[in-house]
Amino acid sequence: MASQFLRSTNSRYVAGVLAALGAGSALYTLTPQQIQAKSEVDSATIKKIEEAYAKLNGPEGAKCKSLLKKHLTKDVVDKLKTKKTKLGATLYDCIRSGVYNLDAGVGVYAPDAEAYTLFAPLFDKIIEEYHGFTPKQKQPPVDLGEGKTKEFPPLDPKGKYIKSTRIRCGRSLKGYPFNPCLTQDNYLEMEGKVKKAFSEYSDKELKGKYYPLDGMSKDTQKQLIADHFLFKEGDRHLQYANACNFWPKGRGIFHNNDKTFLIWVNEEDHMRIISMQEGSDVGKVLDRLIKGVRGIEKQVPFSRDDRLGWLTFCPTNLGSTVRASVHIALPKLAARKDFIEICEKLNLQVRGIHGEHSESVGGVYDISNKARLGLSEYQAVKQMYDGVKKLIEMEEKEK
Repeated sequence: MASQFLRSTNSRYVAGVLAALGAGSALYTLTPQQIQAKSEVDSATIKKIEEAYAKLNGPEGAKCKSLLKKHLTKDVVDKLKTKKTKLGATLYDCIRSGVYNLDAGVGVYAPDAEAYTLFAPLFDKIIEEYHGFTPKQKQPPVDLGEGKTKEFPPLDPKGKYIKSTRIRCGRSLKGYPFNPCLTQDNYLEMEGKVKKAFSEYSDKELKGKYYPLDGMSKDTQKQLIADHFLFKEGDRHLQYANACNFWPKGRGIFHNNDKTFLIWVNEEDHMRIISMQEGSDVGKVLDRLIKGVRGIEKQVPFSRDDRLGWLTFCPTNLGSTVRASVHIALPKLAARKDFIEICEKLNLQVRGIHGEHSESVGGVYDISNKARLGLSEYQAVKQMYDGVKKLIEMEEKEK
């Protein structure tokens, strides 16, 4: 089953590249009939799309509250079910995860960059509801916050509430699609490029080591698990989005010697760049992230869209891609029935400490900015900072 899927993925990728070359290519010549055949969606896939719609709207999907279910209308299905990107991605590739995981909040992924425009009647609606970002809006210019990090002194200097602070961003390498359309050679090529970039970090605070998942020793594995750095093969949401092909080829982890700067390579996104430390010094964490991003950027160009900003596999991370978060205990406030509602009004997202789809442990929550799109990187950090500052003020006033 797995090998059959891998073969189909490779053939789909090759077919898309050949179709993109066009009839005038010196490498390969396609007739107009062949080009049409390559761009057509087969009847089996169309049937899957129609069955997916029926499942979401039938008894099995009765409790499903995803944005996919809300915005995948019959009209959208009919409009998009015959469309295919140049790399061969269909509407089914976009919705597959949300159809299998009916408890998903969003339920869609973009197999390649073109999917965001080709399947815009679905993606635009989901993006608008999640981010409040309309099709006529445009992501603001890049502002990582250089020269402004002193605006974010420690939120909790006495350490009463905040355990740790973390800021991460996602980046995709220019010229490569997302996970479902990547070949094994793509993964290995991309890994080689970022490894070279890591080796050229000159800042002492960023210097460290890259650990490839492929062939990793048990001792290294144990250490990375103990440090909470090791990522596993994707969760069920990513599995059903076909994000785990050729695992563990081309995947790995870089961390600095101080273990405060970490990069995941080819997990959900091409790169997840993370700066973190104990305590609540948001400015220091942001400063380290900025240096890390700029260092890689000198070596490896990133993929950015004029309207959507930095491109990512999941539409919830588009735009600034920044997720600034704290692990925080607010015992009085968290006991209130309207705690989640309070956070939402402050544009904050609440998760368990083990990430998305997890629960709180020991009364500690992971609280971050909700918005990524329509605001700059600096503004995304400020949204978290201002919101958490307000929560701490409210906690101290609770009786």
